[in-house]
Amino acid sequence: MANNVHFILQAKGGVGKSFIAALLAQHYWSRGGEPAVCIDTDPANLTLSGYKRLGARPVDILEPGSTSRVNPRAFDALLNSIAQETSDFIVDSGASSFLTLTDYLLETRAIEALVEIGKEIHLHTVITGGQALRDTLKGFDSLALHAPPEAKLVVWLNEYFGPVESDGKGFKDMAVYERHRDRIAALVSIPKMNPYTSGKDLEIMIARKLTFAEALAGDAFGLMEKQRIREIQKHLFAQLALIA
Repeated sequence: MANNVHFILQAKGGVGKSFIAALLAQHYWSRGGEPAVCIDTDPANLTLSGYKRLGARPVDILEPGSTSRVNPRAFDALLNSIAQETSDFIVDSGASSFLTLTDYLLETRAIEALVEIGKEIHLHTVITGGQALRDTLKGFDSLALHAPPEAKLVVWLNEYFGPVESDGKGFKDMAVYERHRDRIAALVSIPKMNPYTSGKDLEIMIARKLTFAEALAGDAFGLMEKQRIREIQKHLFAQLALIA
């Protein structure tokens, strides 16, 4: 099923946006059909572009000399390209451009325009445990509040830095969830992993920018590491089958 466009959006940096974009792209590859077109719009890091197997296109959408202000003409060109192709797209964005990028999408009614020509829009956002919990909840709240109803909102709960809990309440027990539960099309969980086994394996994979396929086919990992990596992949891809 083509004509899906996935935007990865979160105002807080370092919470796993590019990892999520890479997961989505790998899920497309794993199905054996046409791979999604990956777009890396984070000029400060170009993390998604580091995954050579995914062939991400680096696209600078910022004003020259700016680290946060979106160049409308550059983003126009990107959206025009998305509109003209029938492939699925995954667009990874930087934290620094979150505000101006979302402002652009809302002010220009770009999402509505893409939906009108047959695109299905998915807005992915990340909520992470630990110190960034409050900031990522705020980012989710803002996105859910302002995103047009035509867009499907996908919420990722990333427990790498700790459980997604506040005052003993899990995400589904929080007021912010109750406020926006009808807007959420899917919840995807990245569970806390043993830092000495599965967590370490995944950490090495991410650091080396290896896909699951590369990790399982290569010699960088042994039998038991590959077994754990295979289980991680199975858990995550089973959830992605519902949205991509």
